[in-house]
Amino acid sequence: MIKLRDIRTKLIAFKEQLEHKVFHPYLLNYIQTPMVDEDKLLLLISILDQLELSGKEMKNYALPTMLVQIALDTHENVSNQDASEQDDTQLQSRQLTVLAGDYYSGLYYALLAEIDDILMIRALSKGIKEINEHKMSVYHKDFEGIEKLMASIKTIEGSLICRLSDYFHAGGWGELAADLLFVKRLLNEKAQYLQAGTSILFDALKKAAFPKNELKSKDISKEQQCYLLLVCDKYIEYTKGLIEKGMKQIPYLNEVLEQRIADILSQHQPHAKTFVEEG
Repeated sequence: MIKLRDIRTKLIAFKEQLEHKVFHPYLLNYIQTPMVDEDKLLLLISILDQLELSGKEMKNYALPTMLVQIALDTHENVSNQDASEQDDTQLQSRQLTVLAGDYYSGLYYALLAEIDDILMIRALSKGIKEINEHKMSVYHKDFEGIEKLMASIKTIEGSLICRLSDYFHAGGWGELAADLLFVKRLLNEKAQYLQAGTSILFDALKKAAFPKNELKSKDISKEQQCYLLLVCDKYIEYTKGLIEKGMKQIPYLNEVLEQRIADILSQHQPHAKTFVEEG
């Protein structure tokens, strides 16, 4: 029970420190409030907690990793709408969102400057490079087939934690984290597609599955939409198996993370068959 409280205390404390750094009053008047991904933070804390690091050492590794993740997520929120089609308020928001991402990146580098660990910095830099490269591939739909697309999504979600895990030689933690974050991303993308008829993943998946079909993903036939959902469901099901297997290979999973994994996996409800019937 002490361990359970300890993990929760660390999660709350690190989240508060991150929010204190990124909640800039002026920026928050014009941009979306930056979100601290609690699942990624929980995974980081769980990995670092197994290494018996001091509180300062955990802070030195967790905060920069999460800050650069927030910077990457913020830059992803920059509008793709043509500047000529935006009014002054929209343009200002777009420019400030870019600056906010740069600001968070600056905080990341400022914290790294205080850490005398060049190899760790290189590991994170490699993760950042991988994420940016795979984001470009997904957004520009420059990939060969569905398998490569899904591999890119998994890299985008898990690369930073994987690189940090590899740096510490932390057993199967990296793969477990990547698989869990991959499933979470697929669930979110599927929910958005079912609600809005479009999502970053499903737009790319449509291009991979039906390269000659020029229609938008929301305008393709019900059968084709069903196929995309079926593909997504199959990747979720397969990765759920990997997660369940990976959990058995970790010497100790704290109860907070174990419960969160169960919560994420329980969200999966196959929609392909009912989607066609309802349509």
